[in-house]
Amino acid sequence: MIQALRGMKDILNPDNERFIHIINTASRIAERYGYQYIETPLLEETALFKRSVGESSDIVGKEMYQFIDKGGHDVCLRPEGTAGVVRAFIQNKLDKKGGIHRFYYHGPMFRYERPQKGRLREFHQFGCESFGEGSVYEDFTIILMIKDIFDALGIGYTIKINSLGCPECMPGYRENLVQHLHGIQEELCEDCQRRIETNPIRVLDCKVESCQNLLKSSPVIVENLCEACDSDFNTLVKLLEAHSLPFERDPKLVRGLDYYTRTAFEFVSSEIGAQSAIAGGGRYNRLVEFLDGKSTPAVGFALGIERIMELVKMPEVSREGLYLGLMEPEAIETILQLAHQQRQHETVYTEYNKKSLKAHLKAADRLGAKRCAIIGEDELKAGEIWVKDLETKEEKRIAIDQFN
Repeated sequence: MIQALRGMKDILNPDNERFIHIINTASRIAERYGYQYIETPLLEETALFKRSVGESSDIVGKEMYQFIDKGGHDVCLRPEGTAGVVRAFIQNKLDKKGGIHRFYYHGPMFRYERPQKGRLREFHQFGCESFGEGSVYEDFTIILMIKDIFDALGIGYTIKINSLGCPECMPGYRENLVQHLHGIQEELCEDCQRRIETNPIRVLDCKVESCQNLLKSSPVIVENLCEACDSDFNTLVKLLEAHSLPFERDPKLVRGLDYYTRTAFEFVSSEIGAQSAIAGGGRYNRLVEFLDGKSTPAVGFALGIERIMELVKMPEVSREGLYLGLMEPEAIETILQLAHQQRQHETVYTEYNKKSLKAHLKAADRLGAKRCAIIGEDELKAGEIWVKDLETKEEKRIAIDQFN
């Protein structure tokens, strides 16, 4: 029997209702904040992610579903959403247009890594990207939007924040960090030893416990910020405090992607074990320029849908829709006509086969229908239909031509 590939799963009932609820809730809130929906391809040129995510990252180095297509092009399934949105932003000349552009998206991402709880090889994200607004107030507003999403979904969280500096202050910090790392290089894991030469900041993101213990005395980014970056970070802290948001400073928070500058943040949950990050993002003011667009400030985030599925508190489900059934085969044409008529304004479930009233009522209840309408022998002769409201339990017979 052919089965789904390892790390790739079907989404079926009841998870499908939870999945759709997350997307609909996040989309509705994003639109309230002025974001518009964008759809980008699942398949992109590999160069897009090498230049944006960074060749030194684990995503590009180890995890991409990359191949040469029949036209000889080096392509891959998207491992994350931001790069594709930035490519679309540039390709559609929005960087030249100026102004502020805000987009939200959702869909599957692909990374070839070891499957674990909340992390699959095909996983789904909801994300937002804001272009053209360089103020730290936009960073804070995005954090507020994520707060609203998680509050609406009934998910508890703590926010971790850090600043990754800018081209003015990062070189000095990088030099101090490299000097420190060379002193403990032999004790670091193989990946960290490689990162010292390719991207030393990523060493701080290592998940190996022995490396984290060695890094406790490493230089801290926020102590090396220039005046502008320091001012933005302090402003963000004050805004979070003023709005009583639960947060903590995390000097080791660098995110897993190379394109971040200044603000970096994560929403974390203690309810999902080691994989505690449920959303994350930050500012990436140089990425549009890196991808050959006009320099444009930008900030964004993504949340992992699979990561939060078990944490979501679903709203109480009320009955809705109509169940149409028959107890006489000759009623089938009438049932089909009524079904088409009612589908113009409500959900309709139809049963084409003759069944007992008890069987119809049981099926309607199982489907969560609000009304059950049946045509039996007596109703067929009288040109009527029997209707029961499954919430109020009220029953009545009405003329078919008056049914609505």
